[in-house]
Amino acid sequence: EVQLVESGGGLVQPGGSLRLSCVASGFTFSSAAMSWVRQSPGKGLEWVSSIFTDSRNTLYADSVKGRFAGSRDNAKNTLYLEMNNLKPDDTAVYFCAKRQVYYAIYDAWGQGTQVTVSS
Repeated sequence: EVQLVESGGGLVQPGGSLRLSCVASGFTFSSAAMSWVRQSPGKGLEWVSSIFTDSRNTLYADSVKGRFAGSRDNAKNTLYLEMNNLKPDDTAVYFCAKRQVYYAIYDAWGQGTQVTVSS
């Protein structure tokens, strides 16, 4: 059974930082492309970042480019999202998701972790 478990969310002030983690099981993590996707109150899903089998091959949405950094530790079956200079607009539930390599089609989702940016 594929499982994705996120952690690391919380309440942070504007300008602060958080590091999200996603522990994967039930599939060969090292061969899987992964993504972070978020959902803000009253908004649809927004793609944030995709991290392919090599952390050097990572894509970001324009809204987070330069502030967020995705990475992975294949030995620990863990995906990370380092978030810096957080803004109130970053407030959302953040999900990690397993995606297909060549297409943004998602095969599995975690339960999400809440990030709230507020003073």
